[in-house]
Amino acid sequence: QVQLVESGGSLVQAGGSLGLSCAASGGTFSSYSMGWFRQPPGKGRDFVASITWNGGRTYYADSVKGRFTISRDNAKKTVYLQMNSLKPEDTAVYYCAVDRSAYSGQRRPREEDYAYWGQGTQVTVSS
Repeated sequence: QVQLVESGGSLVQAGGSLGLSCAASGGTFSSYSMGWFRQPPGKGRDFVASITWNGGRTYYADSVKGRFTISRDNAKKTVYLQMNSLKPEDTAVYYCAVDRSAYSGQRRPREEDYAYWGQGTQVTVSS
């Protein structure tokens, strides 16, 4: 059983930066792609970014491309999301997730692509 714990969510002003972390326990972290999703208030959960098992490829939603960076440290079993130039519309609960399939090199934008999820961390961007 894989457990994921996100951290780093906070209140930040528009234009600011914030870094999220997601620490994994259990399972073989280094074999699986990881993803970040977010759920704005009153809306569904949307894809933000994903990173392949070895960190060789990263994928982003158009809304965050050029502002957010996903990375991972397999030795620490942690995936990160660095968020810059934050906007009020980035306000959401942010979730990390583990891919269902090992060694996938593809973009993984669907919720059903992922088997395990964290509990989420709140990011609020004030205008």
